[in-house]
Amino acid sequence: MAQWTTDAIPSLQGQVVLITGANIGLGFETARILAARDAHVILACRDLAKARKAQANILAVTPGARIDVLQLDLASLTSVKTAAAHVQQTYQRLDLLFNNAGVMAIPKQDSTDGFEMQFAVNYLGHFALTGLLLSLLLNTPQSRVITLTSQARSGKVNFADLQGDQHYTPWGAYGQSKTADLLFAFELQQRLAQIGASTISVAAHPGYANTNLQQATADSSSLPVRIGLKYIGPLFAQSAAMGALPQLYAATSPEIHGGELVGPTSLGGMRGFPGVVSEAQKEYDRPVAARLWDVGVQLTGVDYAALNAKAKA
Repeated sequence: MAQWTTDAIPSLQGQVVLITGANIGLGFETARILAARDAHVILACRDLAKARKAQANILAVTPGARIDVLQLDLASLTSVKTAAAHVQQTYQRLDLLFNNAGVMAIPKQDSTDGFEMQFAVNYLGHFALTGLLLSLLLNTPQSRVITLTSQARSGKVNFADLQGDQHYTPWGAYGQSKTADLLFAFELQQRLAQIGASTISVAAHPGYANTNLQQATADSSSLPVRIGLKYIGPLFAQSAAMGALPQLYAATSPEIHGGELVGPTSLGGMRGFPGVVSEAQKEYDRPVAARLWDVGVQLTGVDYAALNAKAKA
């Protein structure tokens, strides 16, 4: 199979795209590429000043690009609900939703709502955002939800200690949150397919990409981890631009039909051009995914009413 690059992305004129965490790293690279393909891009970021700087940087390269900024703090359900309401009121369609933002392997801390921060930002915030924007997505033909997971996912969800109150390790909590993201992407696809929606859900992971997440993790980690991330990791890591290719492929390729995981295809999935990770479906434990979905509804108060309404229609 030929190596997929951004040259394969057609014009996205008329399409509206929302990317969480779009001011830096993978999110910025995704926004930059899609803006150059004529998409109307919404940079949904916690820090508006950084979002506006990213907006200016994109406009400097692609004058005339349609770039909006949106304040979104995924650690606050109030912020998520406010941002989603603004999108619903401002835009007539939503073609692509990138659940891209994240925090990685940080010391134990709680979100605004009292949840463990990595579970809150990486999973719960995106679960709530997707649910609140689902009616707009469902009303946009052939829309897609792309949720970013990680090679460092743990494969486990500890329902007895979701918030890490009994036992917490930075990498364990990160791995659990990224497993939750993968299960969410697969479960959302199942539920969309059940109602015959043209909207699809896809997961992606960047492999080992040299982004701000590695730097932030290194700054708060033990000495061996700091050395590994700062000095050894970059020797093997690929660029943020390459790391963004899987989610761009997941969002735009006609070969994607929903329910896939897309990631790099070289060095055990650590780097390289994107492709479908076929064995990932083995990780889809439907009872666990359904239980995790119910936890998301309970903790966020977002019940996916648009999905339920379509199912009853």
